[in-house]
Amino acid sequence: MRGLTGFVARGCLLVLLSVAMLLAACDVKNISELEEGVSTEADVRERFGAPEAVWDGEDGAQIYEYNRQPAGHVNYMITIGPDGRMAALRQVLTERNFARVVPGMAMEEVRRMLGKPMKVTTYDLKRETHYDWRYMDGNNQNDSKVFTAVFDTDLRVIRTMSVPDPDLERNR
Repeated sequence: MRGLTGFVARGCLLVLLSVAMLLAACDVKNISELEEGVSTEADVRERFGAPEAVWDGEDGAQIYEYNRQPAGHVNYMITIGPDGRMAALRQVLTERNFARVVPGMAMEEVRRMLGKPMKVTTYDLKRETHYDWRYMDGNNQNDSKVFTAVFDTDLRVIRTMSVPDPDLERNR
């Protein structure tokens, strides 16, 4: 029975990785067809669809969130300027952005910076909530990691951490 369970788990991981690679290939094509300052909001929506969330940006801009969690390793924030043109397209799950997540930061700030997490887990006894994002820390499949922001009961960051992706560890 244990061998079958491991086989099924490995199969599920392969399916998730295949979906993630397919999304990544589509994203690369879609991104290559967009140009900052030239592409319009309609161009962005045509290639990426409806955003997961829309955030208010500076000076009347809107920031569209395109989430690729839980199977993917990226989240995109695409800024549409007040003129209706794409001002910026950024993959936000980066070490640089993770370093900006500091104790005391509100959950909404973190969510706006990194996009929707792949998983939210509440630990009632510890009085903590963990938000996890899967990301790549290199170019190989084995470079998959999980960044976690730990929040207190007021949804303020207590601490952060990055660990190797437990899904890869479980299925080796």
